[in-house]
Amino acid sequence: MVEKQQFVSGLQLWQWRNIAIQAAIAVDVSPSEVDWLLQEVAGLDRLAIRLQSFKDWPQIQSQLSLEELEIMWQRRLNERLPVQYITGITPWRQFKIVVSHAVLIPRPETECLIDIAVAAVQETGEDLQLDRGYWADLGTGSGAIALGLADAFPKATIYGVDRSADALAIAQKNVDNYRLTERVHFYQGSWWQPLDSLQGKFSGMVSNPPYIPSGILPTLQPEVIQHEPHMALDGGKSGLNCIHHLINTSPAYLRPGGLWLMEMMAGQADTVKQLLESQGSYGNIHIYSDLAGIERFAVAQIRSEGEKEGRREGVKDKKS
Repeated sequence: MVEKQQFVSGLQLWQWRNIAIQAAIAVDVSPSEVDWLLQEVAGLDRLAIRLQSFKDWPQIQSQLSLEELEIMWQRRLNERLPVQYITGITPWRQFKIVVSHAVLIPRPETECLIDIAVAAVQETGEDLQLDRGYWADLGTGSGAIALGLADAFPKATIYGVDRSADALAIAQKNVDNYRLTERVHFYQGSWWQPLDSLQGKFSGMVSNPPYIPSGILPTLQPEVIQHEPHMALDGGKSGLNCIHHLINTSPAYLRPGGLWLMEMMAGQADTVKQLLESQGSYGNIHIYSDLAGIERFAVAQIRSEGEKEGRREGVKDKKS
């Protein structure tokens, strides 16, 4: 959304808010989105909205005129256009992330990936120094995870990869906004492929890949299926195509002790854990739940060569 200087009276905005809330309720859209929109478009704070004190303000600067605001809100209701695409931004952790139809809207549950990464690094101890070196955000989209990693690990260099040039343009804008261009770098390509020259050097990898089974896509909320990029959603027939690929290819890029972190769909945790175990390069495999109690995240650590060899010998002994 292009910022323009518009002025509306508090009374006009208050009247529009009341009508918009009723319209939202009528079509089962959360009324809280009206207030979120007013915070972003008109700069109102939560207290002013809750107390409705802005009603008495003679002038409020807005990025949209009342007419433009109403047109956008009708698109939200009639076309199920996500409110984040209306404003062009969304809050994520302590950031305000620029978004467009080229990228998925970063979800609150994905914020947990950064916290899990920090906890996993702390558990590995000081010897491995995984809080520095190279980290990868594969399928970076808006660059939200890359930003989160750069903030959590100030001594690390982050490499974000995405197939979409349009998505990378959004990611670059987000990194520019937070002046992290010296530590966050983006490459266009498929998963690890643009990072071939750094094989075996990564301290960690984080990804929120496409994981929704193709057959389920038509049943998703209209806000998702009609507006968000399908390439970032469709995980193939089982939903596990990309996850399986990243399990098999990541050991070549992660150094011994390096961390592999992944977001997945509800119901996929047992299969993902089995795939990690059977691949042979991973140890310390853990599944974590999101704030709703859904098993949403998988974490694993690359074994050392000695550990891999010991595991292979153990398998041979069992067979004999």
